[in-house]
Amino acid sequence: MSEEDENEKVKAMILHALARKRKWNESHTPLTNVIKWVIIRKNGKRVKKLISQLRKEGLVNVKPTHYGEEISLNFYQKEKVIEVIKKYFEDFIA
Repeated sequence: MSEEDENEKVKAMILHALARKRKWNESHTPLTNVIKWVIIRKNGKRVKKLISQLRKEGLVNVKPTHYGEEISLNFYQKEKVIEVIKKYFEDFIA
């Protein structure tokens, strides 16, 4: 598996973790929690970089707070988010 494919899989893991916890738009969670959920299998710096890429793609929203940043899925890109998740997690139910 190439590095690009591996990055896409980690992005899907991030989106899947947020979707499982139902973190859409106004329901958000601290960025550190998402990193902890995914870091079990991946590097934390890499996860932060990929979250930044997901933000640029418009799939996640990052909200600054006085204690750090919070993250949620972009409800207006729901179809695209689900498509990315289902590419690697076939059993995912939206």
